[in-house]
Amino acid sequence: MNISKGKIPGARKIVIYGQEGIGKSTLASQFPQPVFIDTEGSTKELDVARFDPPQSWPELLAQVDYVIAHPDVCRTLVIDTADWAEQIMIRYLCQKNKWESLESPGYGKGYQIAAEEWSGQLLARLSEVVRRGVHVIVTAHAWLRKVDLPEEAASYDHWEMKTSKKVAPMLREWADAVFFLHYETIVIKNDDKKGKAQGGRRVIETNHTPFWDAKNRFGLPDKLPLDFAQLAPLFQPIVQQQEAQLPVIAEPDPDCPFTGPAPEAPDGIPPELWKLMQRSSVGEAEVVEAVAAAGYFPANMRIAQYPSDFIKHLINVWDQVYIFIQKLQNRKENH
Repeated sequence: MNISKGKIPGARKIVIYGQEGIGKSTLASQFPQPVFIDTEGSTKELDVARFDPPQSWPELLAQVDYVIAHPDVCRTLVIDTADWAEQIMIRYLCQKNKWESLESPGYGKGYQIAAEEWSGQLLARLSEVVRRGVHVIVTAHAWLRKVDLPEEAASYDHWEMKTSKKVAPMLREWADAVFFLHYETIVIKNDDKKGKAQGGRRVIETNHTPFWDAKNRFGLPDKLPLDFAQLAPLFQPIVQQQEAQLPVIAEPDPDCPFTGPAPEAPDGIPPELWKLMQRSSVGEAEVVEAVAAAGYFPANMRIAQYPSDFIKHLINVWDQVYIFIQKLQNRKENH
């Protein structure tokens, strides 16, 4: 049984929501090397990479599957937006089950089926994208909902994601951070104590209040200017660790007497994986140990016995594999 200590670097799961036009898509476009699944055409004026707009729920899921199979195509996958994606899903379920609406099955069954589809099909896939080392950003529109307090005989307005009541809580629970974007008006009081608006600024709310849903696991201040530079440090640890721990690969020296063709890959190790192992000075035993420690396959299983799709996965995320191998080696040295 393995017990690890300290922070574990990895890809982020972030939900960004706010009113239309506040800058959700623009902010998402500034995350590392994004590719958009644009469900509503909101990226037309942005210079970004994007899939064709999905015309059906299976097509949207297939686009996520493509990123899972090819995690090197981007560093960030953006679902823009969750509420439009949910409507695509609802149309699919209604057509599939020949319902007029989610109300058709009665007693909330349609909404429960939709929630299970959202969690089991989309969120499960997005979690796999994160495991492949790709950040996931989900944007959503916001709306005001009136919250009643019977015990106080009062009510107040609360900002939340413009999705169904079952989908929003699942998104909040799944995400590492939920950021609420809005326009904060600056009010100046005059001598007569009456307030007067004197402009404002766009801000990111990072923690929950009675007035909006938000959260973060990164210890961020409650309020930030709406500027990606404020969030960029969330991605620095991953980059810095890779830069600090990956070996520097020198160009071959033509005058060196040992310069020559690289050794051939041992039987059962694909040449592409073997090149990465040679570059990082990693042997088969160290790869096998890391794979076993991560819980994928037993320690007595050779690389030649790994499924071909898992070999491809190792190649695609080799930088992270190497960081993990180094961590295991450091633990041995410190014990």
